[in-house]
Amino acid sequence: MEMPKIALGAWAWGNDGTFGGKQDENVLKEVFDTAMANGLCLWDTAYAYGAGQSEKVLGGFVEGLPRGSFMISDKLTPQVMDASSQTPVKDMLDMQLSLMGLDRFDIYWIHNTSGAPGWTRKLAEFFEGRKDAPLIGVSNHNLSEIKEADKVLREHGLKLSAVQNHYSLINRSSESSGILKYCRENGMTFFSYMVLEQGALSGKYDSSHPMPEGSARSKTYNPLMDKLEVINAELSKIAAKHGVSTAQIPVAWAIAKGTLPIIGVTGKKQVEDAVKAMNVKLTDDEIETIEDTAERQGIDAIRFWEKEMR
Repeated sequence: MEMPKIALGAWAWGNDGTFGGKQDENVLKEVFDTAMANGLCLWDTAYAYGAGQSEKVLGGFVEGLPRGSFMISDKLTPQVMDASSQTPVKDMLDMQLSLMGLDRFDIYWIHNTSGAPGWTRKLAEFFEGRKDAPLIGVSNHNLSEIKEADKVLREHGLKLSAVQNHYSLINRSSESSGILKYCRENGMTFFSYMVLEQGALSGKYDSSHPMPEGSARSKTYNPLMDKLEVINAELSKIAAKHGVSTAQIPVAWAIAKGTLPIIGVTGKKQVEDAVKAMNVKLTDDEIETIEDTAERQGIDAIRFWEKEMR
């Protein structure tokens, strides 16, 4: 099955408030149905998102659908693994598949570099020689760690197929470090998450209307709102030329850069925006303009769970 241009993130579906407010499952079902009707069938989740709640909700929605009509991207998160088990990868995978009511995942990621490359090796040993092995990816890895993971996988007859990192107009370290180039040259799909910086690059917020206080994102972005306003003003100009909303331009930019953006969705409008963004074709001049505008602001958007990709 060919991957769509955009993946949809179900991290906020964990429903424990970790990645936003608690979600109404009826609203999420409408989100799911709208996405599937528009050909957006690649869903990204993890056990770490609400201790399996995101997986359970998504699993309920795909129940009964033809297995070839959707793709599931799930993750092995080192911090929730049972390192004392003799079969930790099997234990985690079996639990996740059970939660979702599935017999396989399409993409399976090493969520971060904790314990690297040990968990990559255990994953490779588990899937070695298996015909049902999913595409294997790594998330939040820098270039040397990506190369190391690919080497480990190849030693077991597998290969690294995908990389997933934070990548946006105000965090291009995966580009400047050579990760995007390495992925292109080695047939790896680069999945970009947080392309909208949790709404900071959507045009929804400004100095007069900051993000609601009390959240992690408000602490990160509200102090930068004057700089973000400059970027959003330029995004808004380009959006007007294309007849779309401001939020669709960073997504279109991420696609134009050869990446596959993961868009977190908790409402039907976000899905509709994602569909429109897939059809926006930015010119080289427009890409250069928004990149230059963002770079001049000098924003450091690396979050607490990340590191600079170099």
